[in-house]
Amino acid sequence: MDFQDTHDYSDVTQEIIRLARLCEKAGTIDPKLYTEYDVKRGLRDLNGKGVLAGLTRISNVQATRIVDGVSVPAHGKLYYRGYDVEDLVKGFIGDGRFGFDEVAYLLLFDRLPNEKELLSFSQLLASYRSLPTSFVRDIIMKAPSKDMMNTLARSVLTLYSYDDRADDVSLPNVLRQCLQLISLCPMLSIYGYQAYSHYHDGNSLYIHQPSQELSMAENILHILRPDSSYTPLEARILDIALILHMEHGGGNNSTFTTRVVTSSLSDTYSVIAAAIGSLKGPRHGGANIKVVKMFEDMKEKVKDWKDDEEVSRYLSRLLNREEFDHAGLIYGVGHAIYSKSDPRAVIFKSFVEKLSEEKGLHDEFELYHSVERLAPQIIANERKMYKGVSVNVDFYSGFVYKMLGLPMELYTPIFAIARMVGWSAHRLEELSSGGKIIRPAYRTLCESKEYVNLDRR
Repeated sequence: MDFQDTHDYSDVTQEIIRLARLCEKAGTIDPKLYTEYDVKRGLRDLNGKGVLAGLTRISNVQATRIVDGVSVPAHGKLYYRGYDVEDLVKGFIGDGRFGFDEVAYLLLFDRLPNEKELLSFSQLLASYRSLPTSFVRDIIMKAPSKDMMNTLARSVLTLYSYDDRADDVSLPNVLRQCLQLISLCPMLSIYGYQAYSHYHDGNSLYIHQPSQELSMAENILHILRPDSSYTPLEARILDIALILHMEHGGGNNSTFTTRVVTSSLSDTYSVIAAAIGSLKGPRHGGANIKVVKMFEDMKEKVKDWKDDEEVSRYLSRLLNREEFDHAGLIYGVGHAIYSKSDPRAVIFKSFVEKLSEEKGLHDEFELYHSVERLAPQIIANERKMYKGVSVNVDFYSGFVYKMLGLPMELYTPIFAIARMVGWSAHRLEELSSGGKIIRPAYRTLCESKEYVNLDRR
């Protein structure tokens, strides 16, 4: 019998609320107990340092340096396989090349490719830019979700059914699956958005086929835009955005999810879907959306964008929960690891300024620059901090995506398109290292209780 046949909906809702209150009571733990039992809540200590949970050769994040035997804050550095990301970007930009394929090769195989290897790898990725027959019609077009990360996860899980070796966790097979997902992720995300935009918003439906001749960034703009057009600077800055989001150590939530699920020897599609679910969370992948919305609110309420005092007053009101979403946060400022600077934001900034000039939005860029300059001092004056703060990569990425005309629904999927490479590298490393299943310990707070018969409760 159907559930609704025997229950009034309002009564069911009230019962759910009552049970939820029981869940809340049962699940509440006194925060003091975490200190008493030396439990690193969130797997981070009180100073923000992460609990060591594994080893990796894939990337490294540095935010401190040792001076006279003491660790002190320093300008942030991000290394991919030992190479400074700033040097990697300078290298392919200096040669006038797109860098996505080259950096993906580096992260996956621990070496920079020569020209022949890079060409072969690019051709291999291009050959995988093809979805199964009728997949768009039968899967993506059916019941489109308003959340593109949900659509992406569902599509990835469905691809399991089209793979004759879906459960094979041998390294060659997993590598093949990972390369296919890296290539297909833009199509799954953008086609999902096009379906939603068509069926829910009544917009025209565009399903452009990807080109094997174009780079990853060019293909994203090609299949997204109705006329498939883009400028060289637009494609270049999107390429840089993808590279800067590609990997960030093993400790971020979605990458750790990848390692955890991989350690159980689950299939690639389930692993990547789990990582997508992690990235979907607003504490992880949605920060740049919050930045854009915060600035839209700021532009309405700050009359003179060039007046430091007026901008500062708005930022102070943000911290005091008097503006925007009343969360007490200046979005895009601060990071769990970086203090003096986030190298991704530093790299991004010069290209962002060029794009703002091309789009006629230089005044808006200057407002972002003012907030970048003013916010750290305002936060330092009003909040007790164990380290300094600076803008992070999300601060400028949302502005870039807005200037590129990307719909906000695709901001986090773009993150996933980039991070698919990092997730793949960590899955392959976890399988190669032959590690044990990851299962950390929890200290129980349960007390022994005697069973009471039903009629005596």
